[in-house]
Amino acid sequence: MRDVAIIGVGMTKFGKSDKSVVELFAEAANQAMEDAGIVGKDVEALFVGNCFGGFYEGFMNMAPHLAWEIGAKTAPAFRLEGACASATYAFILAWNWVASGMVDIAIAGGTERSMLPGTPYATRTFAMGAEKFESDCGMTFPGVFATCAMLYSKTYDIPLEKLREMMAYVSIKNHKHGALNPKAQFYKKYGELKVEDVINSRMIAYPLTLLDCCPFSDGASAVVLCSADIARRFTDEPIYVLGVGAASGGGLHRQEDYIKPIARVTSARKAFKMAGLSPDDIQYFEGHDCFTIAEIILLEACGFFEWGKAAKATMEGETEIGGKIPTNMSGGLIGKGHPVGCTGTAQVYACVEQMLGKAVKGNQVTPPPEIAMTDNLGGDFASLGHIILGRSKRSKYRR
Repeated sequence: MRDVAIIGVGMTKFGKSDKSVVELFAEAANQAMEDAGIVGKDVEALFVGNCFGGFYEGFMNMAPHLAWEIGAKTAPAFRLEGACASATYAFILAWNWVASGMVDIAIAGGTERSMLPGTPYATRTFAMGAEKFESDCGMTFPGVFATCAMLYSKTYDIPLEKLREMMAYVSIKNHKHGALNPKAQFYKKYGELKVEDVINSRMIAYPLTLLDCCPFSDGASAVVLCSADIARRFTDEPIYVLGVGAASGGGLHRQEDYIKPIARVTSARKAFKMAGLSPDDIQYFEGHDCFTIAEIILLEACGFFEWGKAAKATMEGETEIGGKIPTNMSGGLIGKGHPVGCTGTAQVYACVEQMLGKAVKGNQVTPPPEIAMTDNLGGDFASLGHIILGRSKRSKYRR
């Protein structure tokens, strides 16, 4: 397998948009192609994540139309659906095509309009990302992660009110950085939250309040990948793909432990093994913080903290700039927004910005990280994907 590099990235502003999924993706892809110094005819394959185009805009077979919209025309184009992990899966398949030599240049990305239908219908369609029997019984994703918070409290003997305070620090951190990010849904909003603001916001599913939850969002993101052998024709600072991982989990009734999700552990370990790295090597992390407790769980499952320790570590600033593992300085899903089908490559966008020293003031890790990682979750621990990126090729890092 060949080494693969990222040579361009693009992302729209997240939030409510009047543009279609096609127009949103074209905006992000054109940014990425301009960043890479290529045009549509240079793109040999396209992989795009999208969940709700069929429900919300009556548009299912969008991938070939996206290819033509950006000038890639007859390039093979594929739409991927893995709930919230859709764009990460698109990225992994694009990486595979380039790494295997099938193509030299590909685009991966995602596009979504999650705000179009309104909350009741969106809640119903989001629940379709879980096993059918769960959603038929009334289980929602806030309900799943509220259950996780209860289980975390019981398992690690942390009083629930104390855990709620610890979880609030995730919201405070991610909203603070989202407020600084011009492309974030909550840009210039919620930048100075206090613990009591989070705890006293509207209850959604006890113990999760509104500010413990990520929002519905519209937006798109795109990444240009190419063979590492030709990357420096396009950029002086390619970012290399060091490792990828993916894994599948079953329905909740099939899982042994919600707060130690086996699919996430398996996927992360695959990425570390491919890269020849360990959690201690990661200098920046974009994780799937769909809820505050979700960020705490994923930090442990990916190996950054021991089981039961991430909540306290977050409260103590270990996931902030200057801490052990700066996490979601883009704002994450909570502060930046969550256009479901595009979140995975939006995480890659954020990592690339950090690694090139281009994140906005107040969000940039200093010095810029050499190695970064993403974690993307689809459904209730059902579809997991991880990506590890580096400033140098794998041969430099592999032990």
